[in-house]
Amino acid sequence: MIFITYLRTHLPPTIRSLILQKKFNPRNISGMSRGPKQASVVILPRSFAEDFEKFCQANSGPLPLLYRSEPGEWELPPVNAALNISNDGPQFKKYEFGSCTDNLTSLEGYSEQLKDMVTFYLGCNISAKETMQKVGIPGRYKENHCNMGLYKTTVPCSTVGSFCCPLVVTMTPVPKDKLEAVLHDVYLSRDVQGEPIHIGCPDLLGIKDLSKPDYGEPVMLQPGDIPVFWTSEVTSLEAVSSCRSPQAFTSAPGCAIVFDQKDKRIQVSHSEEVPEVHCISTNPLHYSITSSSSIQKIRELENIIARDPGNRGIKHLFNKDELLKASLSLSHAHSVLITTGFPTHYTHDPPEETDGPPGAIALAAFLQALEKEVAIVVDERAMSLHRKIIEDSIVQGVLKTTIPLLSYQGGEEGSALMFLCKDGDPKSPRFDHLVAIERSGRAADGNYYNARKVNIKHLVDPIDDLFLAAQKIPGISSTGVGDGGNELGMGKVKKSVKKYIKNGDVIACDVEADFAVITGVSNWGGYALACALYLLNMNNIHERYLRKAIGLPIISSRTPGWTQALPSVVKEENMMKILVQHQVRSGVTGNVGMEVDGLPFHDTHAKMIQQLIDVTTT
Repeated sequence: MIFITYLRTHLPPTIRSLILQKKFNPRNISGMSRGPKQASVVILPRSFAEDFEKFCQANSGPLPLLYRSEPGEWELPPVNAALNISNDGPQFKKYEFGSCTDNLTSLEGYSEQLKDMVTFYLGCNISAKETMQKVGIPGRYKENHCNMGLYKTTVPCSTVGSFCCPLVVTMTPVPKDKLEAVLHDVYLSRDVQGEPIHIGCPDLLGIKDLSKPDYGEPVMLQPGDIPVFWTSEVTSLEAVSSCRSPQAFTSAPGCAIVFDQKDKRIQVSHSEEVPEVHCISTNPLHYSITSSSSIQKIRELENIIARDPGNRGIKHLFNKDELLKASLSLSHAHSVLITTGFPTHYTHDPPEETDGPPGAIALAAFLQALEKEVAIVVDERAMSLHRKIIEDSIVQGVLKTTIPLLSYQGGEEGSALMFLCKDGDPKSPRFDHLVAIERSGRAADGNYYNARKVNIKHLVDPIDDLFLAAQKIPGISSTGVGDGGNELGMGKVKKSVKKYIKNGDVIACDVEADFAVITGVSNWGGYALACALYLLNMNNIHERYLRKAIGLPIISSRTPGWTQALPSVVKEENMMKILVQHQVRSGVTGNVGMEVDGLPFHDTHAKMIQQLIDVTTT
């Protein structure tokens, strides 16, 4: 231990000298938190060089390219002290047609082949070890004298030519109470390569057992630890295997070229943004990251939609950051199921109200722009109405493309599981997130009530069962949006509904959602979720974390489409006209006209929509 500490304080030439004298194992360099900068090496035939350079550029998270040599060039880049890797270098792996065929201590015997080969130097991700020390977390790799564990994931890198491979990651255990401090230091430091790409359950990366890394030695989690994953340059070994080059060489995992001077790698800039981390799921454990500025705006959206123009007392139901956590969870989802429909006007045909469908379709439109799968489930008796609303929404420019429309009527035990999962297998959910916007919610006695305590169960299909089933299926989260406490998902705040909302002791929904977004009018919740998703996906920190530092940034190429997909006064006015055309009535007054919950569109709702857009886009 004393010897390792001594080496850490000396210059890289000393370390290299010890390596050459075989008095020091170069693998121990990977456990050092201070001292020399490091790079891994990939050597490929000239014919593969162009594609590999593009592959590194397309996957800069795990493969930050520091330098590309000319064929046969063996000196390190001029910005660093000269070190001929053919005789001074670390241990190497030799590949033939994709298979590792030998482990080498030098490349001296391959001088003829190397003349037509190109060397790539890739920055090494140190997994924030120095940061861990700063915030008082002991370096467990250092203590165990081991080469850190590396794991192949099921996350595919962006393919270029014949280079096609999974992302390889490292894992650092971070005590839960130190997580925020670690991330702050990592993101604000310019000396740390990369940021975490996943925080939480390893299964979400396709890693089944942390005790069995694909390379190196495992570091086990202690009670209270959160697993934090980082990209690794060892991804390059998988890339070299995938291209099946007749011959190639790489530095071995944990064996790096040692730089005398600080490397010139390009750091990812977040304009001094401060990151925040939030837990978005406990089953499986999953955290997300975005910037404090995005969070501030989302909180502003949440406060705007929490106004209570109908004086229903919804302030008593409000919990801070439900909109934030719901939108973060939705941002990570691949497939979303939305439900809406509250048949409060039970004596009319249709019995639906104008609150619900506009918010649901506004959210669906933005999810489509994010290229997520989205479907809507409604009561069987209302399928024809909603199909017409969707068709008219496309004609009027509210929606870009159609939305699959589903129904669920329950029936046999296990029906909800069969609906939500492929072949009823909980390990294969069809949807990652369920959203209810102004959807009739089941009360504790099994009935469904409107605000006046009228039982409308005969008009409602048991879509609540899907939310109940989702609570037992790992990987499916849920959001309920409501304005009165009798909507699906409001079971999360039912105690407050019973205490503060008129008729709450009877009408309170008993079915919970993971996140309960409380709004003055439920449509506003759909609009705010779309706006929050825009803010998250426009944020560099969140966007990079979302794509796990794989592929090229998508913000600049998709911004116009995202902006056009946001709700607008014009689109929502057209949406209201569609509802009027189909005789859908206002929830409070029962009027057929340009109003929602008795509030006029132009005097109330249009102003609300514009406020949300102004906060989102300025």
